Amino acid sequence: MIICHKKEELRHVLDGLALKNQTLGFVPTMGALHEGHLSLIDKGLQENAKMVVSIFVNPTQFDNASDLKKYPRTLESDIEMLKSLSEDILVYAPTVEDVYGDAIASETFDFDGLEHQMEGKFRKGHFDGVGTIVKRLFEIVKPDFAYFGEKDFQQLRIIQKLVEKHNLGVTVVGCDIFRAEDGLAMSSRNQRLTKEHREVAPFIFQTLTAAKAHFGTENAEEVTKWVEEQFKKHELLELEYFTIADEETLQPVETKEKSKSYRAFIAVFAGDIRLIDNIALN
Repeated sequence: MIICHKKEELRHVLDGLALKNQTLGFVPTMGALHEGHLSLIDKGLQENAKMVVSIFVNPTQFDNASDLKKYPRTLESDIEMLKSLSEDILVYAPTVEDVYGDAIASETFDFDGLEHQMEGKFRKGHFDGVGTIVKRLFEIVKPDFAYFGEKDFQQLRIIQKLVEKHNLGVTVVGCDIFRAEDGLAMSSRNQRLTKEHREVAPFIFQTLTAAKAHFGTENAEEVTKWVEEQFKKHELLELEYFTIADEETLQPVETKEKSKSYRAFIAVFAGDIRLIDNIALN
């Protein structure tokens, strides 16, 4: 397995492949890999001649310095996990300096309002950081296809908008949320949950599933109030937000329209660990 720590090394290897009429796939990650990541990478392996996986904890997308410091860094075990999938994966695991040079700062982006909803309201500057790192990685790797999980659906929409507005020439592929058997969406943060919180965390998806059923006969405001009531009764999980939004614009829904697709989004604290999830409603 080839592991590159500098962008020049990576470009040298990629240029030497001379893929010509074959495609290059890419999955950017922050490491602490789990089966959700592997499902994205496996899809990419099936659909492309070569796959690049980046492992980089991006400092500019953390609005909380403590969260950045605590984020798990498990490069050795990540590499072993990738090897179990395919020795042919090309890994890019850069330093902060290799990506940002001396100036660790975000660019400022306009994502046509997508960045102001949900996560954007609670994590200041987060999507500027996401846009900055994804744009830089796309420019370094130059993939044909890039794979992102729908667990971070708002991020997926923002990256699609980034590609569109900056003519980056990458096809962004959204992939189904990978869940544990009990329904909890796979996340690198899950490994930081206490045993007690891990046991109750599936309540998040159970509530989303019930909210989907309610949305069939009730309006968004009624469903939202019902979800809020469920979490008020829960001793270990604290609801930060629940929103039903238009999948295209991410604007909160006021009146349902048959021609539009809607999705419910949720953020919940399990102790000091923040978990997000979502579900398509129609």
